[in-house]
Amino acid sequence: MATAAPTRPVLRRDPVHGVVAGVCAGLSERLGINPLALRVCFIAGAVLGGLGAVLYGLLWLVVPAGPGEAPHSRRAGAQLAAGVGLLVLAGLLSLRELGLWFSDAIVWPTVLAATGGALLWRLQRQGEQRPAPATGAGAPAAEAPSRADVAAGVYNGGFGIALVLGAILLFLQSNGALGPLRDVVLAVVVIGLGLGLILAPFLWRLGRNLAEERSARIRSQERAEVAAHLHDSVLQTLALVQKRADDPRAVATLARQQERELRAWLWDPQAPAADAGLAAALRAAAAEVEEAHGVPIEVVTVGDVAMADGPATVLAAAREALTNAAKFAGDAGPVALYAEAAPERVQVFVRDRGPGFDLAAVPADRRGVRDSIIGRMERHGGRAAIAPAPGGGTEVELVLEEAA
Repeated sequence: MATAAPTRPVLRRDPVHGVVAGVCAGLSERLGINPLALRVCFIAGAVLGGLGAVLYGLLWLVVPAGPGEAPHSRRAGAQLAAGVGLLVLAGLLSLRELGLWFSDAIVWPTVLAATGGALLWRLQRQGEQRPAPATGAGAPAAEAPSRADVAAGVYNGGFGIALVLGAILLFLQSNGALGPLRDVVLAVVVIGLGLGLILAPFLWRLGRNLAEERSARIRSQERAEVAAHLHDSVLQTLALVQKRADDPRAVATLARQQERELRAWLWDPQAPAADAGLAAALRAAAAEVEEAHGVPIEVVTVGDVAMADGPATVLAAAREALTNAAKFAGDAGPVALYAEAAPERVQVFVRDRGPGFDLAAVPADRRGVRDSIIGRMERHGGRAAIAPAPGGGTEVELVLEEAA
């Protein structure tokens, strides 16, 4: 089925969006052309012989206004301004024909500048006459300007600025001053391009040298920091190992301690101790027990929670379990600590490779495990379980719900 071709709107003046009578605004809607270009053409025609003013006046009289015509006061003001402008233009053209004329190079730039200045002053006066917004609680709110008024103000202001700038350029061109200015601008641009071509290789090389020097300085600082840390930790530990070479257990303890320090330094060398959570506290407790009893302790932590009453209870119970494992099962091999920490649940396992442990066989007057581990966890809403570990040894499980 054939579709009807879109029809163009009927030619109507648009006083709502127009500057004078809405002729250019109506023509732009009908022809699809920017109204600013049409206004420039009408002004140029009026300046170069008056044909633009005559044509604008004829269109004003012949073309009817659109349905959205501006209010009476606004339309009357626009018509008055247009009438005054046409009278002034007619008077100037008459004086020009009679010979009572200064010069086209002076009069027409002055007319354009005066027109643009009048538009700008009109916008300024409208802004001063607009009522200020009410500030009192019971005062009625001032009516905000519509979008059409704002757009018209911006458009008229831009058109006035364009007229003033055009008057300046026309005056310079008519008096032969635009040519020297153009020569000066061209000379500055050419000299700038030439200097850029001359200095570009040197500036490029300077930038690369600065980048390489900065990279070398950063690498040098990193090497110095690594060397200082190795001197303060690894070399000192090696010296102690040489002195205690006849004590294999002490050597293993020193090596284990140094390994732990190196891992902590490599993983998070800037970690502040004041903000350490349960995971860091468990590693610190394992290091203390390992150093005190000479038994290697392997620590693996997943997740972390901030230290509070609940995590502190888990930490104390885990430290007691590590101490018992190091005391009674340290000869059988390393002790393992595995912890999973989250705000909703904390779970810690301490496993050794000793001969095993039966809680029921412990006499009733021995309250260490019952009070320090099981009782401590139960008092804070947690639980502790002690059972044989798979493959031999003992496993202590500590669980605390809602640790955060």
